[in-house]
Amino acid sequence: MKTLLTGGIVVSMDPAVGDLHRGDVLIEDGVIVEVAERVDAPDAEVIDATDRIVMPGFVDNHRHTWQTAFRGVGADWTFPEWAVAMHGTVKPQYRPEDVHTGTLLGRLEALHSGVTTMLDWYHVAQSHDHEDAAKPALRDAAGRSIFCLGAGWGTPDPVDAEIRRVRSDLAGDGPVTMALGLRGPEDTSMDTVARELKLAAELGLRTSLHIDGGGTRRPVTELRAHGLLRDTTTFVHANGISDEELRMLADAGNSVSISPDVELKMGFGSPITGRALAAGLRPTLSVDDVPSVGGDLFSTMRTAFAVQRGLDGGLRSRDLLEFATVDAARSCGLDARTGSITPGKDADIILLRADDLTVFPVTDPAATVVSAGHPGLVDTVLVAGRVVKRDGTLVGVDLAALRTRLLESRDRIAAAAGIPLDGTWRPRPESKDTH
Repeated sequence: MKTLLTGGIVVSMDPAVGDLHRGDVLIEDGVIVEVAERVDAPDAEVIDATDRIVMPGFVDNHRHTWQTAFRGVGADWTFPEWAVAMHGTVKPQYRPEDVHTGTLLGRLEALHSGVTTMLDWYHVAQSHDHEDAAKPALRDAAGRSIFCLGAGWGTPDPVDAEIRRVRSDLAGDGPVTMALGLRGPEDTSMDTVARELKLAAELGLRTSLHIDGGGTRRPVTELRAHGLLRDTTTFVHANGISDEELRMLADAGNSVSISPDVELKMGFGSPITGRALAAGLRPTLSVDDVPSVGGDLFSTMRTAFAVQRGLDGGLRSRDLLEFATVDAARSCGLDARTGSITPGKDADIILLRADDLTVFPVTDPAATVVSAGHPGLVDTVLVAGRVVKRDGTLVGVDLAALRTRLLESRDRIAAAAGIPLDGTWRPRPESKDTH
């Protein structure tokens, strides 16, 4: 029940622990018990971390895995095109088995690239069976996952009964927990927002909310005026909200999730990274959707870093690592369990190859991960001390069979929707849809 990671370059993301040029990490019963230059544990299973950067696993607090089968098809789309394509054209053709396969492959992709904790923002509601297909897929992927059931987008209204039904299956603190995906003031009435927040509080659920704020709307101001800002809510994107409203979120203890690649490509506006920091918020990072962008947080960090540095020269590379680990864990209410290599926390840890030619020599580990990191470096992944990826390969996963299933799912959905898969599909939105 003991595991010793030995001889690695430890980037703990905990100021009290610090970084170690050469360090050991002792894990017992899935929990980190000691971090030091040398740890004596003769009865532990040893994982040689020589030439490896040992750091906490990444936390992605906003991703829609059900879209995995259509990876890359929306690389050239605007947001209105994506909304019409994925929600108006593709989603109605999804069967429960399609949800399961896409969710499973999407979560495995994240795990493969070092994302040990992921919030899956589910908005492909078609039936109870669809939702019940997503939950076991997250369990099968062996990562720490949060099933964020999105109200709206086909979920029966009011949502109370469905949220309670799903919550009854995801009670406790197991590897798959639950959150509630809110409709905000841009999509529904304040009475509905208040009802959903009350339900979330009753069930002990954190909430996540897509928000724009462009134009004349001041959604955060409206929420505050109605007493509806909660420190358990993460606001996703928020590109159009004012600096004043960002300060309102900071004062209320909210968090923000930035998806820089999607936001820049789809026309949301500049990511709010620097403005959020100036307002007193610690930004967090998320992939969003893989039809449009890559599914790893290395590229997400790099985009956020480069854009903000280009605007004002701000940010340090370590800031980005904090956004993608301990800050994101805090936004999910999991900072006591994950996000840093700290004694007492669960051992959600990744080992990155420091001898790979794309990063060698590693002089500044944090700067190297942010400026040059990529999924090919992810050698080993542990979730709560369990090795789920070893020597670059996911453990106990039949990827060949899963790839076949995903291709069959994609091809069936595309045929049913009457869309080509030759790169010529260009949706024609009549009006801008919601997130």
